[in-house]
Amino acid sequence: MGATGAKGTRIYATCPQSKDLRQEDYLAAVGDVARWSEDAGCAGILVYTDNGLVDPWLVSDQILRSTESLRPLVAVQPVYMHPYAAAKMVASLAFLHGRPVDLNMLAGGFKNDLIALGDRTPHDDRYARTTEYAQIMLGLLRGEAVTLAGTYYGVERLSLTPRLAADLAPRVLVSGSSPAGLEAARALDATPVKYPHPPGEEEPPDGIEFGVRVGIVARDDEEEAWRVALDRFPEDRAGQITHRLAMQTSDSQWHRQLSERPAESPDGARRPTYWLGPFHNYQTFCPYLVGDHATVAAEIARYRGLGATTFILDIPPSRAELEQIERVFALAEGQ
Repeated sequence: MGATGAKGTRIYATCPQSKDLRQEDYLAAVGDVARWSEDAGCAGILVYTDNGLVDPWLVSDQILRSTESLRPLVAVQPVYMHPYAAAKMVASLAFLHGRPVDLNMLAGGFKNDLIALGDRTPHDDRYARTTEYAQIMLGLLRGEAVTLAGTYYGVERLSLTPRLAADLAPRVLVSGSSPAGLEAARALDATPVKYPHPPGEEEPPDGIEFGVRVGIVARDDEEEAWRVALDRFPEDRAGQITHRLAMQTSDSQWHRQLSERPAESPDGARRPTYWLGPFHNYQTFCPYLVGDHATVAAEIARYRGLGATTFILDIPPSRAELEQIERVFALAEGQ
């Protein structure tokens, strides 16, 4: 798969969530998935954050301890800490481990989580806030004395110690499925990440490379791929109800866009490669590509042809599953 492919493709896996595992099993699972991801050639691994999960910076420390080169991609929620504290985390992990971490800048999250924290900032304004937040963070990490008198943050000649070495600077990603998200990504010279439609329907941002969040189940045979996918993500009535309730409270544009699409049942003579069944059953938050290796690789190549340079995969259930995905990207590189 390669941290970056021959044509510049960058691949991130996703770290397990603490809410999905027993407390006594969680640290070992983080280390296992991190090592699988590194062995498969991933550039990094996304670490989620929300009110119901353990702290992503502490999880990232465990990832760095468990691997040699894998970059934690830390989800950064502005309502959780001041931008100085977040920059200090990046610099401190670099100081302790001699390794970089990447940043996935958030504006939203679960709306009820934000309300519980006393934050009722409207959707587009949250992206403006995230932009100010990241501007302070990145200025500090570049070694600048940062002064900013913004709408949401104000700092005056603020500097950071320990200094971050230039070769440990983070890559920056921003959720970019809405116009406000794309505007933030452009302002920060960051990679916007989309929860994509099928490649034939996807509208790439003008003049900017982007990333996609997508799960993959691929096998030599399409029937076998669908058997694995349906075993892993069975239809769940309770999950469907939870999904609908979440959609009613969410102001996320990507959540609404995907929710308006049918789940596209795989029953019938022609099964779709693009599948939203796990999303509609509240089992994961991204679309899946399901099929034989060559078919899924062709879809990945189509996304790349639209300008997608970054792929964030779903949480891998096993090392063997990442090996199957590695085959897909190897085939896609040749197209």
